[in-house]
Amino acid sequence: MKNIYNTRHLLRKIVILPSIVVAVLAMNSCSDDFLDQPAYNSLDTESVFKNLDTAEMFVLGCYRGIVPTEMYYQLGAGDTVTHSSEDGSTNNSKYNIANYKYDAYTPNTVTGIYSAMYAVIERTNIAVSGLSKMEASTKRDALLAEVKAIRAFCYYNLIRVYGDVPSVFKPLDEMDQNDPNTLYPKRTSRDEIYDRIIADLQESVGNIPNFGQSGYATTERLTKQGVNALLARIALYAAGYSLRWDLNTGSGAMMSRRSDNARIQQLYQIADNACASIINGGNNSLVQAQGGKSGFEYLWYNFCQRKFSVTNSEILWQIAEYGPNTNSAFGVYAHPGSRGGTYGSRKALQFMLPSYYLSFNQGDTRRDVSCTSYSIYFLNNGNASDKWVDVGTTYSCIMPGKFRIGWCVEPQAADGRNLNIPLLRYSDVLLMYAETQNYLNGGPTAAGTAAFMQVRNRAGIGNLPAPSGQQAFESAIVQERKWEFAGEFNLRTDLIRMNRIASEIEATKQTMKNLSDRTGQFANIPVYRLYKYHQNAQVYGDPFLAVTYIEITNPTEIATILNVPTNSANYDAYQTALASIVTAHGQTVTAGDKWYPVNMFQAYTSTFNGNARKAVGFTGGFNALQIGNIIYTKPTGSAENGGTYPNWIEGGGDGLFYGFVPNKTELLPFAAASAGHPLVDNPNLTQLPGY
Repeated sequence: MKNIYNTRHLLRKIVILPSIVVAVLAMNSCSDDFLDQPAYNSLDTESVFKNLDTAEMFVLGCYRGIVPTEMYYQLGAGDTVTHSSEDGSTNNSKYNIANYKYDAYTPNTVTGIYSAMYAVIERTNIAVSGLSKMEASTKRDALLAEVKAIRAFCYYNLIRVYGDVPSVFKPLDEMDQNDPNTLYPKRTSRDEIYDRIIADLQESVGNIPNFGQSGYATTERLTKQGVNALLARIALYAAGYSLRWDLNTGSGAMMSRRSDNARIQQLYQIADNACASIINGGNNSLVQAQGGKSGFEYLWYNFCQRKFSVTNSEILWQIAEYGPNTNSAFGVYAHPGSRGGTYGSRKALQFMLPSYYLSFNQGDTRRDVSCTSYSIYFLNNGNASDKWVDVGTTYSCIMPGKFRIGWCVEPQAADGRNLNIPLLRYSDVLLMYAETQNYLNGGPTAAGTAAFMQVRNRAGIGNLPAPSGQQAFESAIVQERKWEFAGEFNLRTDLIRMNRIASEIEATKQTMKNLSDRTGQFANIPVYRLYKYHQNAQVYGDPFLAVTYIEITNPTEIATILNVPTNSANYDAYQTALASIVTAHGQTVTAGDKWYPVNMFQAYTSTFNGNARKAVGFTGGFNALQIGNIIYTKPTGSAENGGTYPNWIEGGGDGLFYGFVPNKTELLPFAAASAGHPLVDNPNLTQLPGY
C-alpha cells in the first residue's frame, strides 16, 4: 500500500479537486448553489494556487461533503427528542444507533462520517498549504481563515463521534512517505486537536469578513459571525465532558473533563467572548412573527422556501444543498410522511417521542413547528375523487415538522429536497452565552438571563421565568435547547458534553413509562381527541401548520364519540352528534366540516381509530401511513397493550435506549468488520475500550 504514495508527483496526479464555481458571481446566488457546478479536475494542485480566483474556487469546493447523511439520519436521533421509526427494530442500524446498541463488526458505527471528514480534511490541508505560500493580502487571508474553519468543523465532528482520532494537518503528499505514521496515524489526544483548531479559529475571526461586508447573498459561506459561533461551540465541547480513557493502556474509560481546570476556565471565556462579539455586533437577531406566523414558524417556513433574505439574520451558517449534483437526503426522512400525489411517496423514518411533544409549555409556538400530529394520507377512492388528507395521528406517531415537504420548494428528485442544512443559529449563540455566563460567574448574570429570555420570548413563553440558581439555570438551558433545536442533529452530543446524557435518558425512559401508564404528570391526560378533517393542498409552499383538534374529557361526550357507526347509513347522524360537541367547545361548525375521534394511546391502526376514520370518509388503505412501522402500528398505552409496555417503550430486549451503557456508548467504536473500515485499514488505530 505504501508504494502507491511514494512520490509527490503521483499524489498530485490522483488528487481530484472538489466541484467549484466557474465564476465568482455564481457563488453569490441563492438560486444557483455555488457547489452545484461542473467538477474542476487538476493533475497538479500547485497550479490552482497561482492566483486568488482559482484558489477561491478550490476553497469553495471544500464545503462539499462536510455533512454526510449519517450525521443527521443516524446520529440525529437518540437525543431523547427525535427517535428512529424505521421498519425493523433490533436488526436495523438506524434503530440500534438511536438506542445506543452498536459494536465494531456491523455497519452501525457510521464509518461514512469518518471517511467523509478525512476526505475534506485532506482537501483543506491542501488549501492551507497552497494559500500559505501565496502573497499575503486581505482576500488571501480571508480564504485561509475560511478553509481553516471548515477543517475545524470536520475535526469537531470526528471528536464528538469517536473521541481521540488521528491528527493530520498537512497534505499527504507533503508528509514523509517512509514514516509509518503517515499512512497509519495513531489516535491523538482530542485536547491537542481541540487546542489547535481553536487557535486556528481565533486567528480566522480576525481575517474573515462580516456577513454584511462580504457581499454574499446567503450565509452558505462562513463569515465572521459564523466563525465566532463555531469557535464558541467547539470551545464548549473542548471544555465539556466526554468519554476519556488512557490512550497508552486503553483502559479507564469514563465521562470526564480534561484535567487542566485553568484551561477549562479559559475555554469557557473564549466561548463567552465569541458569543458576546456576535451579540454586541448588532447585526444578528431572531426572526420574529410576521404575516400571521409566529417567529419560529416564520423562520422555518421561509428556510424551507429558500427565502434566505428572511433567515440570514438568524441562521449564521448553512450548507448549500441545491441542484442535482449537490442535493443531499437531508429532510427526506424527518417529515410527516406522504403517500403519492404531488409530493410522491415519502416514508418518514424518524419520529418525535411523545414525552417531548407533551413537554412544551402552553403557548410555546415551537411545538407545532418541530412536531406534527398529522401525516399526509392518500384517500384512495379509485377514481377522480381521490384526495390527500392531513390525517391526525396518535401519540406513537408524532412526526418531525421543521422540514415538512409541503413547506419546501419542488425537489430535484425523490431523495433530494433542495433543503439547505442549518448548522449555526443566533438562538444557539444566545443559549451558549447564557451557559458561559452561568458557568463563569457561578450563576446566571443579567446579561446571560437576557439572552436566555430572548429565546423564550420569541417562542411565546416569556411568562416562564428563568431560574436563579446555577444548577437550575443549567438545567433550564438543557431543556430550552431541546425545545429550540429538535431535528438539528446536535442535541445528542450536546447532552454528552454537558454530562447529561445518562440522566436525561433515564428520565425520558421513566417519563415514557408514566405516559404509557397515565400516571404521575400524565395522570389526567386526555385519551381522546376530535380531529378536524383537513384536505391537503398538494402544492409546494403550502403554509399549513397543524390539524385543528379538541381534547375530549367529558364522560358524556366520550360516550358519544365512542359510538362509531360501522354502517355508512349512520355516518351523517354521527357527524351531527360530533358537531354538537364541537360547538359546545366554542368552535364554529360550517357546512362541509367533518370531525373524527382518535384514541391517542391506541395504535393508529387500532379497530376504533380505523373505524372512526372510515366514518369520516377514509376508504382504501385507511390504516396505512408512509411512516416506519415500528411505531405507528403500535400503541403508546400499557392498558392498550394488554397490560405491558409496548416494545418500543420497554421489553423483550428492545425499547428506548436499550443499548445504552454509561462510560461506553457515549462514543462510537471504530468499525472493524472488513476492508474500508478504519480499524481494518489502519493497524495503528486502537479500539474504543469495551469493544
